[in-house]
Formats: sequence, structure tokens, C-alpha cells
Amino acid sequence: MEKTGVLYAGKAKTVHTTADENLMVLEFRNDTSAFDGEKMEQLDDKGRVNNLFNAYVMQKLQDAGIETHFVKLLSDHESLVRNLKMMPVECVVRNRAAGSLVRRLGVEEGLEVNPPIFEFFLKNDALHDPMINDYHIETFGWATKDQIARMKELTFQVNSVLKDLFAAGGMILVDYKLEFGIFEGRVVLGDEFSPDGCRLWDAKTLEKLDKDRFRQGLGGVVESYIEVARRIGLEL
Repeated sequence: MEKTGVLYAGKAKTVHTTADENLMVLEFRNDTSAFDGEKMEQLDDKGRVNNLFNAYVMQKLQDAGIETHFVKLLSDHESLVRNLKMMPVECVVRNRAAGSLVRRLGVEEGLEVNPPIFEFFLKNDALHDPMINDYHIETFGWATKDQIARMKELTFQVNSVLKDLFAAGGMILVDYKLEFGIFEGRVVLGDEFSPDGCRLWDAKTLEKLDKDRFRQGLGGVVESYIEVARRIGLEL
């Protein structure tokens, strides 16, 4: 698929337009960022690993009946995706307490939460992605009431599928974020699912296998991503 221009360049991915207005090329770069871009590095092989990891997970979700924007792999660093009208919100599900939940509420890291906690955040780096709720989203026109309900429903469906997938590989899906858009009137999963956007811990040792290794300077970031992939059946 020939690229015709750059639609958007984020902190770790670039979205390219194509001659087909319904399709885009999603390029995964080696750039790695944390703390709203305050910490940035290039990590060798990260773009390839995240692209292939995302393709694998998106296919698993599609096999489970969850519609995603993913169409096919184009290369080690690029995937063909549907052109969604993205909603500027992030859907977060927490199965264990970690990250900002611990900082905000003072709860113990690793505390299992049941039922899982669902949170909305506004996707806005300048405002540091503030937490929002259904009323903000509907009032400011970021999504309709029905779209909000559908995003929640799909996010919990993803939780059911991926908790089992990672558990089979001896890992805990601690939390994750998803982004959705509209395609032909339907709410569809967009963006990506990789260790960049979730927390994964080893079930026995609680070793961090996700981007917290970068945030906390633990090292072995890409190596951990490759290990996660291997445990869920993807050889990279």
C-alpha cells in the first residue's frame, strides 16, 4: 500500500495516509517516551517488536469477535489499518493497583481489585491526560451516550480475552489503556495494544515486563517485550 503523506506523528508511531481514504499505514518507530514526553530514548528493535506484537494481539481480539482497525501487516514496522474517526478519550481498566491509581488513592501497589476498575482519561498531553467521566465526554461532544456505553462494553470484553491470554503465559495483566474510533457508524478498537500501553507482571515473581522498565530505569525493555511475546505464542 503506497503512502501519500503523513497524517499524524506521535511520540512512538506515525500515521500515513494512502490513496484509499478508508485505509492508513501505521508505522511503529523505535522512539520511546514516558512522563508526557519528558523522558525520550531510541530503543533498538522496539518498533518492529511492537508492530508484530500489536498485529498478533489484534488478531486474537478479532478472532474473539471484537472489531479492530487492524487489516494486515505490511512490513516489520508497518501495518495497514482502517481510518477511524478517533474519540479523544482513553479507556483504562485496572485489575491490580499500580501507577497513578496508587499515587492518587494511596492504595498498595499490586492490590487485586474486584470488580476491575474502569476509568476515562482525556487524551491531551498538554493537560497531562486528566481523568474525566461520562458527563464530560457527552457534554463536550467527545462521544455520545451510546458510544460511551459501547466503549465500556468492548473494553471489558478485551479484558476477558487478554487476561486469559497472558495468564496462560504466566503473567498478570495489571492494567491497560485502549482507544476507540468510529468507522462506518460503529465503535471500533484503534491505536495499538503492546507492552507500551499496559502493565504486565510475572505471575510468580511480580517482575515488571512492560514500559515501567523504561519509566523506572530498570533496563531490558525490548528484551522483556520479546519475552512477553514468546510466552503468548509469538516468536520474534
